Amino acid sequence: MATIGTRLFTWRKGELVGEDQFGNRYYKEKGKPTGPVGRERRWVLYKGRPEASKVPPAWHIWLHYTTDKLPDQQDLEQAPWQEEHIPNLTGTDFAYRPGGAIGNQKERQKGSGDYEAWTPK
Repeated sequence: MATIGTRLFTWRKGELVGEDQFGNRYYKEKGKPTGPVGRERRWVLYKGRPEASKVPPAWHIWLHYTTDKLPDQQDLEQAPWQEEHIPNLTGTDFAYRPGGAIGNQKERQKGSGDYEAWTPK
């Protein structure tokens, strides 16, 4: 969800260039570039909660000026090790919690040389 200032800027100066599979919308600046180093400004309006990990690789390289080609013009192949996006689960019931973490029902795992408190002599 974008701020009111971002929405106004997008309405006034933004040109929609595309949308990804997550519903995020990508914009570039209309007219003469006023961005850094004389480049056009590029930005994304996230659908739902803003989460940068939802930006697909092809859109990421466009946003960061690695290429001027939009994703439908790029020749990117998915590597065999790449997986589908999983949202950041931090702060949810599904977040990873190691043994001994607060909120974890399990008992802390024993270490190889388990903790021994220091006492002064």
